[in-house]
Amino acid sequence: MRTRTIGTLEVSEVGVGCNNFGARLDEDAVRAVVDAAIEAGITLFDTADVYGGTQSEVLLGRALGSRRDQVVVATKFGLPVDEERSGAAPDYVRRALDDSLRRLGTDRIDLYQLHVPDDATPIADTLTALGDLVRAGKVREVGCSNFTAEQLREAEEVAGSGTAHFVSVQNQYSILYREPEREVLPECDRLGLAFLPYYPLASGLLSGKYRIGSAPPAATRMATYPADRTNTWLTERNLSTVAALTEYAESRGHSVLELSIAWLLARPAVASVIAGAMTPEQVRANAAAASWDLVDTDLVAIDNLAPAEPTGR
Repeated sequence: MRTRTIGTLEVSEVGVGCNNFGARLDEDAVRAVVDAAIEAGITLFDTADVYGGTQSEVLLGRALGSRRDQVVVATKFGLPVDEERSGAAPDYVRRALDDSLRRLGTDRIDLYQLHVPDDATPIADTLTALGDLVRAGKVREVGCSNFTAEQLREAEEVAGSGTAHFVSVQNQYSILYREPEREVLPECDRLGLAFLPYYPLASGLLSGKYRIGSAPPAATRMATYPADRTNTWLTERNLSTVAALTEYAESRGHSVLELSIAWLLARPAVASVIAGAMTPEQVRANAAAASWDLVDTDLVAIDNLAPAEPTGR
C-alpha cells in the first residue's frame, strides 16, 4: 500500500472508517476488520468519540493492542457525547482528549479532529487549546471535519505561534457528491491542507450492491436508512449513473467500488480515502482499489458519465 502525508504523518492511501465499531460490529468483528486492514497494509484508522456510543474507540484500542505504534490513529471531538459533553471550548477540548486517550488505551492521538464547527466558541480559542495539547505531546497533528472553505480560511487567519494549525479537513466527497470541488478543495490547495473524503462510496451506493428496479438488499446500509434518506440517494438518476460507471469499470477489469476509490485518489489534495468496512473481505476490496491508477482519459470519461453537480447529501 502506497502512502501519502497529513502534516508530519505518513498514512496509507486507504484508511478504515470506524463508525460501525461498537454499533454494527461487536468486538470479534472489529478485531477481524482491524487484522485484515493491517495485513493489507492499511495504517490509518479514523474514529470519533461518539461512534458506537463511545465504544468505537474502546474496541479499536483493544483490537490494535501491541500494534498501536504501527498505525496512525485519528479521532474526533465536538459532537454531543451526552448533555454535558460537546463543543470545542478549551476546557472541554482537554477533557474530550483525555477521555479519548483513556478509551483508546494510548498516550497520544496522531490526528485529533474537530468533528463539526462550534459557532459558540471562537476558533482561536479552540486552536489555542489544541496547541497546548500538541506541546504536551498528547496530540501529534490537528485537523477538522465538515468545515466550509470560509471556515478553513478563518482558522488559518487566526492561528498564531501559540496555537495549533489545521493540517487536514475531512468532508463528504464521492463521484456522486462533488460539493468540495466548488470551494473546499481549491482552499486545500491554497493552504496546503490534506483532504480526507468520507462516504467515498456514497453510503454504499457505489459499492455495486444496488440496481435500478430492485429494493436494497437486506442488511445493507440503505436497507436500514429512514425512507427520506434512502430516497435521496436511490434516485433513478443516481442509479443510472452508477450503472454507467459500473459498465465502464468492468470494461477495464475493475469494479465500480475500485473505480470510486481510485477516482478520489486521483485528486492531488486527497491524502487517504476513509472507507468503512463490515468484513475482512470488504477491507481487502477497499485496499485493492488503491492499486488502480486512473489516467486522464479515464477521468474525462468518468466526468462524462457522472454528474458534476452533487445529487446526494
